[in-house]
Amino acid sequence: MTSFLIRAARLTVVLAATAALTACVTAKMPAPSSSAANVEKLRAAKAAPSQVGTFKLAAGKPAGMDTELGGLRGSSMQPSAGTFSGQLRDELAAELKGAGLLDPNSPVVIDGELTDSRVDAAIGTGTGRLAARFVVKRNGQKVFDKELAAESSWESSFVGATAIPLAINQYGALYKSLIGKLLDDAEFRAAIKG
Repeated sequence: MTSFLIRAARLTVVLAATAALTACVTAKMPAPSSSAANVEKLRAAKAAPSQVGTFKLAAGKPAGMDTELGGLRGSSMQPSAGTFSGQLRDELAAELKGAGLLDPNSPVVIDGELTDSRVDAAIGTGTGRLAARFVVKRNGQKVFDKELAAESSWESSFVGATAIPLAINQYGALYKSLIGKLLDDAEFRAAIKG
């Protein structure tokens, strides 16, 4: 019986420590900035100067997908732009600006619709997914229309204080990854070619 009480006491201490380590936090995504890899892709594509148009949540998706991010063990994450679709727009604009290709008067306009946004800081394996439909118009004519997705999985700790920041960082990295996939797409590169 004494052994049982000792194990029960240890379990209580572990659960209390775990509860303390998984206290709820609210993180705000950093302001978008360009990445060397994506800027180089834009330059290699010989892209024309472009403007970033309207980015919004895709029709039929729950409104919360654009403003709330679950799966962080009670913690939350806020986009710096107010919406996750706005965050994606600003991330793309930062990449274009970094390459010297952001032009608000360009006839090449890139629009987008957020189609998926999720993260799960599950014990064992964390996962994240970000997807969007991108549309390129040149002089008002649609020349590109495709949905692309970026996914990630990682080892996720039992300890919330370790798992939650890692999940937040992994989710944030999906924006650069998704834009990188867009820039790697041969049809997109053809649509924005100078």
